[in-house]
Amino acid sequence: MADTAYTPVAGDFEFLTGRDIATDKNFASMSYWKGVALHFLNNRRAVVGVVIVSTIMLLAVVGPLISPYGYKDIVSVVDEGGRQVVARGISPQLPFLGHGSGPFADRLFPFGTDDLGRDLWTRTWQGARISLVIAFVTIFIDMIIGMSYGLVSGYFGGAVDNVMQRVVEVANSVPRLVIVSVLAIFMPKGMGLVIVALLLTEWIGMSKIARAEMLRIKEEEYVLASRTLGARSTHIIFRQILPSTIGPIITQVMFSIPTAIFTEAFLSFVGVGIVLPQCSIGSLIESGFNNITTLPYQILPPIIVLALQMLGFNFIGDGFREALAPKLEDM
Repeated sequence: MADTAYTPVAGDFEFLTGRDIATDKNFASMSYWKGVALHFLNNRRAVVGVVIVSTIMLLAVVGPLISPYGYKDIVSVVDEGGRQVVARGISPQLPFLGHGSGPFADRLFPFGTDDLGRDLWTRTWQGARISLVIAFVTIFIDMIIGMSYGLVSGYFGGAVDNVMQRVVEVANSVPRLVIVSVLAIFMPKGMGLVIVALLLTEWIGMSKIARAEMLRIKEEEYVLASRTLGARSTHIIFRQILPSTIGPIITQVMFSIPTAIFTEAFLSFVGVGIVLPQCSIGSLIESGFNNITTLPYQILPPIIVLALQMLGFNFIGDGFREALAPKLEDM
C-alpha cells in the first residue's frame, strides 16, 4: 500500500491561549541572580534581618532629626513660675535631669538623658550612624583591597603566590589590639584611628576567599581560551574571573560588617575610638557602664541597638550563604 502524504487543514491545530497550563515552577528557566533572590526571599530569617537592619539605618538617618536637641546639646529642665521648661547650656544639676522618669521627662526624652544632660535618643541614633558609616566605609575599601590581592595571588601562583601568602600570614598573626596600640602612639584618638585599624585587619578574610575562588576558576576552559587568544592578565582577572567570585565575596562582606561594628564598639569602649563630644555605640556603652549604678537605664539603648545590628547582619549573611549555595532539599 503506497504511503499518501497528509495535507493539514484548518482546525487540525489550535493555539493554547487562554488555557490553564500547569508549569513546573521548581524547574522553570530563570537567571542565576533571580534564583538567588528567590531563595533569599524565601528565607524568613534573612527577611527579618533585612527589616531589622533597614529600620536601624532609617532611624540612624532620621532619628537625630526628629529630636529638637543636638547630640552635643546639654539641656536642663527648669522651673519658671511653676511652669517646667527646657533650657540649653545650663548646669545639669536640676530636677528630672538624667533620670528619664516623670511625665515631663518621658515626653521630652524617650530614652532619658545622660549624666551631662544630653538627649540619649539623639545620641543613640547619632552613634548608630557613625558606627554604620565606619563599618561600611572600611568594609568597602577592605573588599577592594582584599579581593584584588587574593585574585592576583591565586592567578599567578608559584613564587608570587608564596610571597603574597607569607605576607598574609604575618599580617594575620599580629593581634588587632597590638595594631591599635601602635596606631594610638602615632595617631590621635577618633574615627581615623578606628578606620585605619579596621583597614589593616579586615582585608585578610576577603583575600583568602578571593584566592580560593581564583584557584577554583582559573583552570576553566573559558579562562584557558582567553590565555590562548592572548588576553592580558588584568583583563582575565577583573573582567572574566571577578564576576564569578562576587557571590562568596558578598557573603563575606555581610559577615564582616557586624565584625567591624563590634570592633568599633570595643575600641570606643576601651577609650581609643570615638572621643567626646562625638558619640558612637561603643562610647555610649562605655558611658553607660560608668554610670550603671546611678543611671542604669543609660546603657540599655546602645546595647539593644548593637545587639540588633549584629543579629540583623548575621541573618542577612546566613541568607546570602544559603541562597548562593542552596542545599538540594531547598531547591
